Amino acid sequence: MNNNNTIFALSSGFGKSGVAVIRISGDNLKNFFQQISGHKNTESRHAYFCNLRDDAGDLIDQCIVIYFAAPASFTGEDIIEIHSHGAPAVINKIFSFLSTQNMRMAEPGEFSRRAFLNGKMDLTDVDGLAALLDAQTDKQRQFALKSMLGGDSEKYNDWRNQMVEIAAYSAAILDYDENDLPANISEKILSKAKELFQEINTSLSHYNISRAITHGFNIALVGETNVGKSSIFNRLVGANRAIVSDIAGTTRDVISAQIDIDGYLVNLSDTAGLRETDDQIEQMGIDRTKYELENADLVLHIFNNKTDTLPDNKTIVVINKSDELKSKTNKKAIYTSAKTGKGIDELLNAIRKHLHDALDNRDNTLVINARTYKLLTDAKYELEHAIEKFDGNYDIFAEHIRAAADNIGKILGTITANDVMDATFSQLCLGK
Repeated sequence: MNNNNTIFALSSGFGKSGVAVIRISGDNLKNFFQQISGHKNTESRHAYFCNLRDDAGDLIDQCIVIYFAAPASFTGEDIIEIHSHGAPAVINKIFSFLSTQNMRMAEPGEFSRRAFLNGKMDLTDVDGLAALLDAQTDKQRQFALKSMLGGDSEKYNDWRNQMVEIAAYSAAILDYDENDLPANISEKILSKAKELFQEINTSLSHYNISRAITHGFNIALVGETNVGKSSIFNRLVGANRAIVSDIAGTTRDVISAQIDIDGYLVNLSDTAGLRETDDQIEQMGIDRTKYELENADLVLHIFNNKTDTLPDNKTIVVINKSDELKSKTNKKAIYTSAKTGKGIDELLNAIRKHLHDALDNRDNTLVINARTYKLLTDAKYELEHAIEKFDGNYDIFAEHIRAAADNIGKILGTITANDVMDATFSQLCLGK
């Protein structure tokens, strides 16, 4: 990838719209801006109305154009934004014109890559930006913004700086007289390494919380055949997504839907009924039910008759078809009638409680994706080895601490390989 090229891309969504925003990034774009704006004296961050014309003088569109002078821009380079009408024909014509001006179409994530290379972002900021662009609910927006605006970077930088300090003192113990070093330095650096290990271990234990906020809280409806799982699923979704029938074994695959509950994204899954069967296709559905159970954050266990089964911290017991029951003996269960809607509000409130208990007040939780999870795990491993295998050899101790610091550096991008960068930036869209 040639970072000296001038690049352009559509930053707004493609399709028919009132306004489209096309972003250009490169070096020394002021002359080109003055050319397209028709103004000789232009200022950075000022909007100019112009008749955008091609090299032949033919009118392309009437636009608003804005110039952002380097380094005070998203990428740290000169940036031009063209705000045109959002018709696909207009956008394509502008693209054709820009292609004749020694510019090329940007690759996905290339604007953010340039921002990273120019010190405008680190990789955790990029991860936060990617999460923000994917946000479907308000809680996802809040969580992603914290990371994008440097909340996670602050924590990672603090960990890395402490590791560098521990490694430096470890080396100093070998090179300096004990009287020239702080008192009890050996005990202090070992204690600090243990504290860092515990902090990282705690953050890794919150990975499921981060995953549930960014990708959705998984709720699976399970139970035997013909207990009304699909009917309850349709009630919760508010639409007839699942086929409902009196014939047992109607649902043979996992049917999923996403709903927003109090700003949290919820992945709701209606599963195949659990029973012994000789039907190969139905058995495949039952196997998938077991997979959903293993990956669920919350299980709605549906019955349609009396049961002594009790809920736990991961399970809500639901007794459906309660309008057909003469008594309600299980005080810990929620009684519903998917047919009439009775009890559905109580069930939703129970789901809300589980959701808020699991995810509320998690402002200190890091946005952990597969990349950062692996690097955090590696850092934890190095710290663990430094602590458990310490036998007075500060060379080996310091080497493990430095390796842990390097893994945290890779999370930030201060130490990174090209494949790490490629994986990070490829999750972004054109124009970002």
